Amino acid sequence: MPKVIHAACSHDCPDSCGVLISVDDLGRATRLRGDPNHPVTRGFLCAKVAKYLDRVYSPGRVLYPMRRTAPKGKGVRNGESPSEVFERISWEDAYQEIAKRLSEISERFGPEAILPYSYAGNMGVLGYGSMDRRFFHRLGASQLDRTICSTAGGEALISVLGRKIGTDTELFAKAKYIIAWGANIHGNNVHLWPFIEEARRKGAKLVVIDPYRTRTAHCADWYLPINPGTDAALALGLMHVIIAENLHDADYVSKYTHGFEELAKRAQEYPPHRVAEWTGIPAEDIVKLAREYATTAPAAIRVNYGVQRSQNGGTGIRAITMLPCITGAWKHAGGGIQLSTSGAFKLNKDFLERPDLMQRSPLGRTARVVNMAELGRALTKLDHPPVKAIFVYNSNPAAIAPNHNDVVRGLCRPDLFTVVHEQFFSDTTDYADIVLPATTFFEHKDLQNAYGHYYLQISNQAIAPIGEAKSNVRMFAELAQHMGFDEPCFRETVDEMIDGALNSSDPWLQGITREQLERDGHVRLKLGAPEFVPFAQGGFATADGKARLYNEDLVQLGLDPVAKFLAPTESRHSEQARKYPLELLARKADNFLNSSFCNVSSVQPLEPKMNSLEMSAVDADLRDIGTGDAVRIFNDRGEVRLRALVDGAVQPGVVATRLNWSKLMPDGVGVNALTSERLTDLGGGPTFYSCLVEVEKVGD
Repeated sequence: MPKVIHAACSHDCPDSCGVLISVDDLGRATRLRGDPNHPVTRGFLCAKVAKYLDRVYSPGRVLYPMRRTAPKGKGVRNGESPSEVFERISWEDAYQEIAKRLSEISERFGPEAILPYSYAGNMGVLGYGSMDRRFFHRLGASQLDRTICSTAGGEALISVLGRKIGTDTELFAKAKYIIAWGANIHGNNVHLWPFIEEARRKGAKLVVIDPYRTRTAHCADWYLPINPGTDAALALGLMHVIIAENLHDADYVSKYTHGFEELAKRAQEYPPHRVAEWTGIPAEDIVKLAREYATTAPAAIRVNYGVQRSQNGGTGIRAITMLPCITGAWKHAGGGIQLSTSGAFKLNKDFLERPDLMQRSPLGRTARVVNMAELGRALTKLDHPPVKAIFVYNSNPAAIAPNHNDVVRGLCRPDLFTVVHEQFFSDTTDYADIVLPATTFFEHKDLQNAYGHYYLQISNQAIAPIGEAKSNVRMFAELAQHMGFDEPCFRETVDEMIDGALNSSDPWLQGITREQLERDGHVRLKLGAPEFVPFAQGGFATADGKARLYNEDLVQLGLDPVAKFLAPTESRHSEQARKYPLELLARKADNFLNSSFCNVSSVQPLEPKMNSLEMSAVDADLRDIGTGDAVRIFNDRGEVRLRALVDGAVQPGVVATRLNWSKLMPDGVGVNALTSERLTDLGGGPTFYSCLVEVEKVGD
């Protein structure tokens, strides 16, 4: 009989599914399924992870350490042998070469000339940030500000609520009114969907607000297309109606919020007719939405990170977060808002990452911070010292980083030493000097938290590593030995690190042990009552326990302490729109995760719209473009060539395409050749969705 191993999907998804992996007598995984006992996973998996065996046993896996023999920029394409680009070396040779080069760079330019670059390709607690952080802190390398996905929204949520927590996923089933605001639940948060469907069977209404007609929008009771980057205006317009018609919860507001008077005054500036001009949503629909939302309880908002990927995105999330605070939606089980629940998992981060090791580094102090959303600038313009080495893991910056052309120019530098720890020959390995094979979550043990529910999990190792693959924890621990780092923390086992992570003072983690997780697979955080309604009686994680509708701290950042809509520099309302009149949505694909799964042949057919540019009929007719035509999408930063798809998914003035590996694009140039390194108003995040372009038909 096959063994069944409990693991947890470590990919960048709010669902953090419990997974059961069947392993035969030869040690090969033969089946995987969702854990039926996990209250959110409920026994099913998304389409991409359901095909995960194809990823684990893909013939495209990186199997051994490899050294570049071809010029930078030449990579391994589908069907090619890695030997045309790299030569196989041993782990010992790889460690010695990496240690030698990093030491030389540190001695000549200072350790800050070394830049780690990683994000959430692996969201296991240890795999995301533990031994790697210890290594780079001890080395004295530049610190990476990991802003690429969620910082604008996260900072916005904290600025109002004080902590990144929200409505319990399981309580959405009790909601009577649900707004999916920039949230493609059916595409990339599918385990929330059964709870929404349960609510709808009981009479709940689902409203979708999104500039793109997503899978979720197709399923909605009411779909409201909104112009990109105007979410703050809509939220303030809703508050205008709610407050003017006395639909707010005056008692809740007076007891549990701070700054309502200032907010009420600001909301007066956003009457529905004015908001309609910005958002493209008719004034009567704005009034209707405000009334329905404020008078139906419980009312829940699922807002996702697409909203905060515009220049004013932090303010947009901040304004949306205020809505349940003024309506008192937090009083009800199934009411409130959910962006992220990650703030509930306050593990012992100092133990895991050891920032104190920077004081023992050759630098002897806290190292500088480099924003990962400005990688192109860091590799081509940063000085004092310049970046001379980059170590990439858990990420694929040659595909996902904005300002792609500058990123590639930097990665092509002959004086830049580049190490990439990867599972596949990705866009970024095309520029690597050394490629190291990495494990999947099948092949190592880890602790798994979540940002879409309140369950902590253990992810057990199911199979031996494929080829010579090593986990982040093992690889950085062994590299530390080759660098001569003798601190005991570099010799800790995975179990010791999990125990240390759980040694937290946060009451929601008290009593949860590794042994319990190993026995049960998942454990719910110690949230008190079975129905977790965090702010029913205030208790916000702020100094006075009140929600911050007015936040004085924002003034120091140059922001309005309430919320104020400002059109992005690149929008249809800006001067630049005269030259580039179309707003581009460089969307995430429904069945990939950022750039993960793009190369898996069994998953690719799930995304038939890849490498297409979706346009409205109005914009297509103006340019004599029809479905199937080759088109050039361009602005001052670059150009991309795709096939037109006139399918009604976007409104006039908006075009959309989906993130893919650059090497899988028609001309080998990724969509981020068009996006800028301009940062969001809060959190220093990228502004992927504040991007103007023009489109023209071209020959094949």
